[in-house]
Amino acid sequence: MTRLGFLASLAALLMAATEGRGSEFAFGADLSFLKQAEQRGKVFKEGTNAAPGLQLFRNHGYNWIRLRLFVEPVAMRLPNDLAYTVAEAKDAKTLGYKFLLDFHYANSWADPGKQPTPQQWQNLSHEDRVRAVFEYTRDSIAAFRDAQVLPDMVQIGNEIPNGMLWPDGKLPENWDRFAQYIYAGINGVDAGRGNGKRPKIMLHIDKGASIHQTKYFFDKILSYDIPFDVIGLSYYPWWHGNLTDLKANLAFAAREYGKDIIIVETAYHWHPNGETKGHPQPFPETPEGQRDFLDELTRVVMDTPEGHGKGVFWWEPAVSGNLGSRGFFDNDGVAMPVLSVFDKYTRPASTVP
Repeated sequence: MTRLGFLASLAALLMAATEGRGSEFAFGADLSFLKQAEQRGKVFKEGTNAAPGLQLFRNHGYNWIRLRLFVEPVAMRLPNDLAYTVAEAKDAKTLGYKFLLDFHYANSWADPGKQPTPQQWQNLSHEDRVRAVFEYTRDSIAAFRDAQVLPDMVQIGNEIPNGMLWPDGKLPENWDRFAQYIYAGINGVDAGRGNGKRPKIMLHIDKGASIHQTKYFFDKILSYDIPFDVIGLSYYPWWHGNLTDLKANLAFAAREYGKDIIIVETAYHWHPNGETKGHPQPFPETPEGQRDFLDELTRVVMDTPEGHGKGVFWWEPAVSGNLGSRGFFDNDGVAMPVLSVFDKYTRPASTVP
């Protein structure tokens, strides 16, 4: 074989490996507010060409959508109830997206600093609240199943290192009760899917660059024999540490637990808004710096040992308002360079000699 032929064969092998990895990698986005934004008249554009938001992301290789679900969002003026979420999941599935459902088990935002119990569950006994979690999960999953948009993956809670359904399920005080809520959610997924394919189960914590937190939480989860498939991590560099620490934690978790891992929330600012003040950032807070951050983060996740790095989800790239500096679109709705980061993994290679 000539040297040119050898290099051509090597390039083909490398391309095949990349395409194989790309086909199973979750190039994802949490687009839970996208449908509402478009209903209110928001127009998204690439250059001068307007297109539905879901189509724009699909055009650039996005293959997973993450959608959050609140128990009583109307009281908080949030759109993310069951009917709204089913409708957006149908739109996404029509375009070929896979679907990750994020149960918040709350009226409003659930995260490490707050896990509010929905009002309708507050006066229940612990046993009745466990039953409510099971029934709510079962019935929600059944609604997606009946609409032919059964999730491919389900999060049991959102950023739950400190538990959920406070105060009853708050950690570290109430691990036994918290574990019962997690079991109830998982059992609800199984009960609601009927004969549909079982969604993968994700457990999601924040501080994605912390080996200490990851080890503490998942060691405790395994001590309760809780069955799950995927480790979900949030990674916002101004809160959670540098990319070197993230890489170390991904390697630790992959080897320690043998589970697939997804960065299920991340973002980066394309212009400063004060949120990161006092926290040095790995790239400039510019459109180009935002693009370079996602590019480097994706590489770090793909390099996770034993192939366990399985995806990256940007949190609300179509968001506007106070968090618009984290989004993918400028103030006129025009896409910025970050939208094209996944092209090199997902678009067909050029056939030009």
